[in-house]
Amino acid sequence: MPTEAPRVAFPERTDRRLRLGPFPSARDALKFLAYAAVGAVLAPALGPGVALPLVAAGFGLAVWRPDGQAVDERALSFARWRFRSVRREAVVSDGPLSPLLRNGFFRVGPSRFAIVLRSGGTPVAYLPPGDLAHRFELYRELLRATEGPVALYVTSVPLRATPFVPVRSDSTGPDREARAGYGELVELLCRRRSGRRVYLAVAASVTGTEAVVSLEAEAARLIDRLAAFGLRAVRLKDRELADAGRRFGWPIPPGGP
Repeated sequence: MPTEAPRVAFPERTDRRLRLGPFPSARDALKFLAYAAVGAVLAPALGPGVALPLVAAGFGLAVWRPDGQAVDERALSFARWRFRSVRREAVVSDGPLSPLLRNGFFRVGPSRFAIVLRSGGTPVAYLPPGDLAHRFELYRELLRATEGPVALYVTSVPLRATPFVPVRSDSTGPDREARAGYGELVELLCRRRSGRRVYLAVAASVTGTEAVVSLEAEAARLIDRLAAFGLRAVRLKDRELADAGRRFGWPIPPGGP
């Protein structure tokens, strides 16, 4: 006889906000009061036909929080992200790139050059103490063996669910339902998680043409050492390198550095 698929109930979050009546938080209640105040101000001039829908919309925005975020907050976050993206594209895309950027080098001063590697991160919170100590020693050796000044820039990017979702199959029955439920769970978790992105910049300790040769060897050594951490490092070139330079605050003159 077919049996019902097992269900696992997740415990309630311990860090959730305290509710205030029908509102998820006091901040959302104040948001509704702000919409109501605007509706009260507009009512004498525009009539209740405009004020009442505005108050109703404010109540909906204050109460309804799909995926834990209000609609207006989501729209504001998207607008900020879009503004940053357009600004970054404008900064990086203006003007032709110099041969240095195309070859993976960034000019950071008179006859001074630097390279940038991009990598990710690995979870270390639950590693045994011995493994943590070993990783710390590897990290210290990496810094000691690196010639020239080193700079790190750490940020986060949205976590894509595609690599973690199981491949769709034509199977039927409980297995198909379990796959669909697991895929839905993975997509939901990835919406609330971000991946770590690390930019590692290394400047040459020498100047002139010797710096180019030194940085080429340094890039190969760093990629090999980061592989010991289980990290795949990529050396940036072209517009990706220009964008990384903007993150570090390096000026990009017209025509590229």
